[in-house]
Amino acid sequence: MILITYFFSKWKNHQTKEQFLVANRQVGWFMGGSSIAASWLWAPALFISVQLAYEKGLAGIFWFTLPNIIALAIFALLAPRIRTLFPDGYTLPQYINKKLQSKKVHNVYLFPYFFYQIMAITVQLFAGGSLVSLLTGIPLVAVMPMLAIIALIYTLISGLKASIITDFVQLAMIFIIGAIILPMTWKVGGGFSTIRAGFMGIENIKHIFDPGVAFSFGIVTAIGLIAGAISDQQYWQRTFAIKKNQLVKAFLFGALLFGIVPIALSTLGFLAVNPELNITLPTGIDASMIGVQTVATLLPSWAVFLFVIMLLSGLSSTLDSGLSAASSLWVTDIKKLKDDEKAIKSARYAMISVTLLGLVIAYAVYLIPQFGLFHLWWIFNTIAACVVVPTILSLYWERLDARGVFWGVLTAFIVGLPLFIYGNIIEKPVWIVSSSLFIIAISTVFCLAMPQKNTLTAIE
Repeated sequence: MILITYFFSKWKNHQTKEQFLVANRQVGWFMGGSSIAASWLWAPALFISVQLAYEKGLAGIFWFTLPNIIALAIFALLAPRIRTLFPDGYTLPQYINKKLQSKKVHNVYLFPYFFYQIMAITVQLFAGGSLVSLLTGIPLVAVMPMLAIIALIYTLISGLKASIITDFVQLAMIFIIGAIILPMTWKVGGGFSTIRAGFMGIENIKHIFDPGVAFSFGIVTAIGLIAGAISDQQYWQRTFAIKKNQLVKAFLFGALLFGIVPIALSTLGFLAVNPELNITLPTGIDASMIGVQTVATLLPSWAVFLFVIMLLSGLSSTLDSGLSAASSLWVTDIKKLKDDEKAIKSARYAMISVTLLGLVIAYAVYLIPQFGLFHLWWIFNTIAACVVVPTILSLYWERLDARGVFWGVLTAFIVGLPLFIYGNIIEKPVWIVSSSLFIIAISTVFCLAMPQKNTLTAIE
């Protein structure tokens, strides 16, 4: 990845802020769609999808995959809209600041947007480190900084352009290696009959629309995933980088490419259900590694090596995208730099700082064994849900007012988020679902209850 990035960047003697942060806004639909899919193929898609197939069968993978696809496809509506309203933008918080003219709202928005990128980096390091540690025996504390440094180096070279180029290569590796490894695993595992036998998962859930799964998992997952994508600067950054007339095609193409991967990987979870295959995780290993353990149990070491490369490609694509997105937030919304040289230098410093912070949090997660990848994923998606309604309203409702956004988001943070965390601690689905719905409802109510008195809100 480092060599590929260097090759595509070596002819550029001088970079501009526009090149580094939004690739000159000249990204085509094919490269853009591939980058969108690769960036969304992060730890949850690669690991939790298999875990859910293993635990909850078809119901689990259905409620995971469908909201994921919708989360990307919805940008086919949102992306052209924001490019019409704010054609020269860089970040979503920047647009909100211009739209509502409120420093308080802008600051409130920056918290979930920065937090999401930091957590994306943390999750990729933790999941990727766990993967390598599981298969090699190298301590997790040593693996995580290695992964961080590799992604950091090639992203420092040329920013978003590096992310998009490597995303395309990594996505190609995922599809090529997957087309080799998965059929081998199916054959050794007993074929379609064995896969079909695992459709109910270890929890023996008989129906894909099982009301228990839909209530306890489906609702929260749908809210979290859709809110997560809308509150993720990675996709707004690509929105501003892809050619405007190709945005719809790019996001629909990306959603389709993404959906193929978790559906294909879910078969590993179905196979692991079969007790005759004797697929068990070592003590202390997170349940999200069940797909890796399936491949390691059934296939020779060279195949496992290829599978690791495939999974690391997905993790790295999101890792570098997170670094690039965080740097655009820093340069645009914090430093507000316009000079090319200063902006690029500041963006690179931001990438280094965010990498270190994500690494520190990954170590903290490692030291809390009862706090796994699944819980981390749910929490930062719930934080993202606090701003999803105001974001959509800002694009389509002219009377949206800064007061309603501020108090709605703040109440969701202060009341809804603690309730959600508490619900997870006591493991009560009613609390978890109710708190998720409360976050969406309260932010909506405040926005609608405090409209602007006039509608002169167009952004010049």
